[in-house]
Amino acid sequence: MYSKAPIEIKPVEIISRYYKPGSKLFDTLICHGERVAQKALESAAKVAHLNPDIRFIKEAAMLHDIGIFLTDAPGLDCFGEKPYVCHGYLGRELLDSMGLSKHALVCERHVGVGIKVEHIKQMNLPLPERDMVPVTIEEQLVCYADKFFSKDENNGSHEKSIQNILQNLKRYGPDHPVIFQEWVKMFT
Repeated sequence: MYSKAPIEIKPVEIISRYYKPGSKLFDTLICHGERVAQKALESAAKVAHLNPDIRFIKEAAMLHDIGIFLTDAPGLDCFGEKPYVCHGYLGRELLDSMGLSKHALVCERHVGVGIKVEHIKQMNLPLPERDMVPVTIEEQLVCYADKFFSKDENNGSHEKSIQNILQNLKRYGPDHPVIFQEWVKMFT
């Protein structure tokens, strides 16, 4: 019996379906994805004994923010109808429709350090009521790496410090910095 080789995913081609190549938003998304991918791969080397899927991490890191164009974030040139917090599940819907369910879960689960259904209900967030927390090592790596880079006017070229990230996470509750600190111990 022959084993089927995994289908090669071409993230830039997928992104090009929804973002105009050469536009500010396209360039921002690609640059951010590349930085997140690089950081996630560096961090994956620290947990090589867990056998993280390197190719998948590269692909998922590039695609994790694909849903931002559907949100209302004018500072990023996004003029959609939904609040920015929705970009994760919206990205999941896009990638699910392409049959990329594993990549889709990374989209949904990378926001913050993940969002639990209890938090969605308590904060009355405009999200589907389900846990959206990173489960696999690959999901955790992309989520972790994403916290280090913003999509700003400098294309996120400045890597945030761990202290800065922890300070920002405090506003979401005391458990968020704790989760991130666990990742710091594991991935650095």
